[in-house]
Amino acid sequence: MESGGRQSSTPTGMMAIAIGALTLSLILSSTLAHLLHTPHEPTILQVTDDPNIPIPSSNHVHNKFRVFMETYGKNYSTGAEYMHRLGIFAKNLLRAAEHQVLDPTAVHGVTQFSDLSEEEFQSLYTGFKGPAAAAAPLNGGEAEKLEVDGLPESFDWRDKGAVTEVKMQGTCGSCWAFSTTGAIEGANFIATGKLVNLSEQQLVDCDHVCDITQKDACDNGCGGGLMTNAYKYLIQAGGLMEESAYPYSGRRDECKFNPDKIAVKVANFTNIPIDESQIAANLVHRGPLAVGLNSVFMQTYIGGVSCPLICGKRRLDHGVLLVGYGAKGFSILRLGNQPYWIIKNSWGKRWGEDGYYRLCRGRGMCGINTMVSAVATQVY
Repeated sequence: MESGGRQSSTPTGMMAIAIGALTLSLILSSTLAHLLHTPHEPTILQVTDDPNIPIPSSNHVHNKFRVFMETYGKNYSTGAEYMHRLGIFAKNLLRAAEHQVLDPTAVHGVTQFSDLSEEEFQSLYTGFKGPAAAAAPLNGGEAEKLEVDGLPESFDWRDKGAVTEVKMQGTCGSCWAFSTTGAIEGANFIATGKLVNLSEQQLVDCDHVCDITQKDACDNGCGGGLMTNAYKYLIQAGGLMEESAYPYSGRRDECKFNPDKIAVKVANFTNIPIDESQIAANLVHRGPLAVGLNSVFMQTYIGGVSCPLICGKRRLDHGVLLVGYGAKGFSILRLGNQPYWIIKNSWGKRWGEDGYYRLCRGRGMCGINTMVSAVATQVY
């Protein structure tokens, strides 16, 4: 299997597969029954509320939790907090098992986020705050249609030196800022041949721009934001400083932008059509792209090509960076090798495939095609 990271971080004998095997028939039957009788767009069930799904033994959960705490350096200040997190961890074991059934071409299990509820995880580690996919922002206009014939079978901007190292947003809903800087870093590399590490903190502290079509979709530091808003702010402000000049702190603070230390200027930006062939063409010709997606399967993701049976396309909550695509990701359910996108995340290298996520391509999976933007920089 091809890997989206340089070296796969997928451990062997993962707990998620074992639990998924034990609960396969019950989860699959209950989940599919729900999906077949849901008239509106289906969402992922909270499996822990289903009394028909068996709960792992107390000893099993305690042992897994101790290993989790040691692996990720977790400590809890009180016994009550320990028990609270243990309870959430037990629920997330079952949630990972459900994800393994619904997304069998990927590997799901224990991650550094396994002691967080789904609501906590979304609040702390996502932060995409845009309009619904059907009301995509008009900032920047729509990209012209590109020729798609002759595109390479596989493509990866990392191989060309246009992508900085995986970063860590921490417990701050600033994914939108990392998606923005990643796209600008790539565009600046294409324009100048230089890879410059740019400042997310400038966006977190200084950017308050709102979307022109939805006035409450405003950039708000750790409270979320939108990449196209950030481009507009940078055009107005004059540009973006380097990370070294304005380092990331993981919290919102007083704006310290210094126009004398601008490293890159944004010239313009465009929204890419939902056609995934057009997305691929823009990726190849214009550089890494900022995208929004539904992160519902990402809290438990460990590796492989994620291609869920069902993943909502309108509930976008996370901003990431599209850096490439591959031609052959093994798919069990679809009986063949399927193409996939290569996505840079901002949760550090210990998450996913060395910080990367592979998502199947060509089906608008998890809304990956609904809010995509490209940016161009000025050479000065």
